[in-house]
Amino acid sequence: MPTAPRAAVVQLPAMPKAVQAPVLFAVPEPVPEAARSADAAGKAIRARLEQSRRTVQSMLLKRMDVAAAAELPRHELEHQLDDLVREILIEMKVQLNRAEQNELLAMLLDEMLGLGPVEPLLRDETVTDILVNGPKQVYVERRGKLEMTDVVFDDNAHVLNVCNRIVSRIGRRVDESSPIADARLLDGSRVNIIIPPLALDGPSISIRKFGKKSIGFDQMATQGNMSPQMATVLRIASRCRLNVLISGGTGSGKTTLLNALSGMIGLDERVVTIEDAAELRLQQPHVVRLETRPPNLEGSGEITMRDLVKNALRMRPERIILGEVRGPEAVDMLQAMNTGHDGSMGTLHANRPREALTRLENMLAMANLNIPNKAMRTQIAGSLHMIVQIQRMRDGMRRITHITEVTGMEGDVITTQDLFTFEFKGEGPDGKLLGVFKSSGLRPNFMPKAAYFGLEKALMEAMG
Repeated sequence: MPTAPRAAVVQLPAMPKAVQAPVLFAVPEPVPEAARSADAAGKAIRARLEQSRRTVQSMLLKRMDVAAAAELPRHELEHQLDDLVREILIEMKVQLNRAEQNELLAMLLDEMLGLGPVEPLLRDETVTDILVNGPKQVYVERRGKLEMTDVVFDDNAHVLNVCNRIVSRIGRRVDESSPIADARLLDGSRVNIIIPPLALDGPSISIRKFGKKSIGFDQMATQGNMSPQMATVLRIASRCRLNVLISGGTGSGKTTLLNALSGMIGLDERVVTIEDAAELRLQQPHVVRLETRPPNLEGSGEITMRDLVKNALRMRPERIILGEVRGPEAVDMLQAMNTGHDGSMGTLHANRPREALTRLENMLAMANLNIPNKAMRTQIAGSLHMIVQIQRMRDGMRRITHITEVTGMEGDVITTQDLFTFEFKGEGPDGKLLGVFKSSGLRPNFMPKAAYFGLEKALMEAMG
């Protein structure tokens, strides 16, 4: 059988290596026809299930006691609805196979008991963030990268219904008079909601998922978030009761690192944690968890971070851990660190250790203390021992870029020294950034403390 003539391929001469043009933008590989067909078929099935779900749901609501159903456990409600859903499908003359019926039933249960279309994303352990930008655009973060999903809501009213379901659990509501809300899901995941008229394209939901497994220093060192030597130095810093501030951008892993650091706290210590939305999971038996409270619908009843820090000082804590320092509570935190609560920790939004010190200084100024800048800097230098800078890099990996000691004052300037830094070397063929964690080789300023706790030799070995 004659074969079709092949198209001629003209091969251009290769550019000399010295003048090879750099690839600025990767050209996406063509998607195979089979994959495109499977994707289209999957979308068609999902659209059909969504249409069936809307119709079945409206009929279900007429045939059942919604209040009683909401009180039932999921497995029991699922058992009761199974036959009813099949009856409705027969009446509607909708043909679905058993797998599709099971998926439809799961969608209905998610609508009735959970958060509707985003419920499967909450169950997906590979997802760390869920970002709803209106009814037709839902993104997730997996392995440090954002990707769009095929999850959709019916309309803006559907998204708003889910928003109110979230905030009703904490006795709040979102409407035009109160269009912004922060909340926490039952599993501890942190939620921010903003709706029209402030959000122009429809209600927006941002969910920072609460990881089910805590990550320790060993896992971080294995994953390449830090070197084993850095992990050792941080363990020693926590054991020696240094006051540590973790600095980084949004989603850089500050809370995860704070959890790991807190794992080094002794089991016999009384710890008070203070957060806007409780995320810390301390393993110690003697922990008191405090959480701020937003104002009620009348605008009263707010309990701020500063209120809780002041109260924590009356609770005989040995360590105070702040989920995030962002305002005048920095004054009370530094006073706590300076008055017998060594080993206290907190997180702060900043891009570099020096910038973290500047932000801390600005927060002290927000408290209207009316003291000279030098006095503020002296208080910071006398209270804070170490800044750990963490960054989410463009390959999605979180890395500790600096472990910096606060060493004191020189004139009007706070002095610091870097113990470890991350040095960028390039990019690998798989898109992962290459680099090394470098020790400065300097003698740590907290060496006398390490010697007091019998950890001087281990610290010197870690510093290389």
